[in-house]
Amino acid sequence: MKNKTNKMLLISALCSCLAVWGCGDKNGGGGSALPTISINSVSKFEGNDNSVFDFKVRLSPASDASVRVDYTTEGSTAAAEEDFVSQAGTLEFAPGEVDKTISIQIVGDSIKEPDETFFVVLSNPQNATIATDRGTGSIRNDDTFVPIAEDGYITPEEYAGWTKIWADEFEGSELDLNHWTHELGNHGWGNNELQNYTNSPANSYLSDGHLIIEARKESSGGSDYSSARIITADKFEFAFGRVDIRARLPEGQGIWPALWMLGANFWDIGWPACGEIDIMELIGQNPDIVHGTAHWGIDNSNHQSKTASKALPAGQKFSDEFHVFSIIWEPNRVEWYVDDVLINTLTPADMNGQPYPFNNEFFFIFNIAVGGNWPGSPDASTVFPQQMVVDYIRVFQQ
Repeated sequence: MKNKTNKMLLISALCSCLAVWGCGDKNGGGGSALPTISINSVSKFEGNDNSVFDFKVRLSPASDASVRVDYTTEGSTAAAEEDFVSQAGTLEFAPGEVDKTISIQIVGDSIKEPDETFFVVLSNPQNATIATDRGTGSIRNDDTFVPIAEDGYITPEEYAGWTKIWADEFEGSELDLNHWTHELGNHGWGNNELQNYTNSPANSYLSDGHLIIEARKESSGGSDYSSARIITADKFEFAFGRVDIRARLPEGQGIWPALWMLGANFWDIGWPACGEIDIMELIGQNPDIVHGTAHWGIDNSNHQSKTASKALPAGQKFSDEFHVFSIIWEPNRVEWYVDDVLINTLTPADMNGQPYPFNNEFFFIFNIAVGGNWPGSPDASTVFPQQMVVDYIRVFQQ
């Protein structure tokens, strides 16, 4: 009985000691848990002038001791000294102080570019721990100007014996809706395409005398990509003449730009009976090759086509500079040119027993498709956004 009593007294003493030891913190002191430091994120439009992103750093709860923490900026898609001014330092919270601000200068400009990010990173806390070690600075684009090098091939504004009957030089601030209509939707467009076509100024806009059609990777109308498709149907339709379109093309797996035409009777008799003239198509994974094609046939089961291609010299791409894509269209004859070099010819002899639909009026279509049966889907190598830049379209007749 005596031994049992002694054991109980010993256990009680041990428990008392453990209780005393348990009151201390993990660093061996008798104080409470250390306060935590956190930093918020900031998202603002860039603006044309320099501005400031204020990152709030908070200590919770207040401390009776002085608290210090180092910080530094770190680039991500935003570049130090180009998009923001790099900065590093140390914050010191006086006893009882809980809020500090880190102000980072943002470099404004007027150039359209993707949204960009950088970080403010916390490290080396003293008398505190870090709960959130970095804040994200999101620089949101609000610009429309795209600097465009004018390098490349150019054609004359007039030809002897020809009269310019229609043109768009894409001057001004907005697309001329007396010439063009946006086609909208995400229904695959007969080719299992992936984009949603919009009339958003993010997808089609004018800049410095150029039309820009921009394909973007973003949620849009139930699709993962957005783009634009503009047509001249019911606004400009014609038969025969010379067409010159000066453009710089996008590139990348799954990117499919086109400058093309459909018969104006498309809504009455459908495709391919109406005829299709593809002045230029490019499959983005082959950025050095363009195609000039015609499609025809009384119905899908009788679909016919004829195509020819133009490849640039090794190491060159159609995204590097402007090229001019042309057709010379006469009764019973269509010729395709790239930089005034003939690449394809079509006549009634090519019809394989089908009607020749290319003596009727046609209208223009400009677009960038994303994905589809021909180019396939974008992959990890595809860079977005992608732009097709059109300097002018001119139509001449004799």
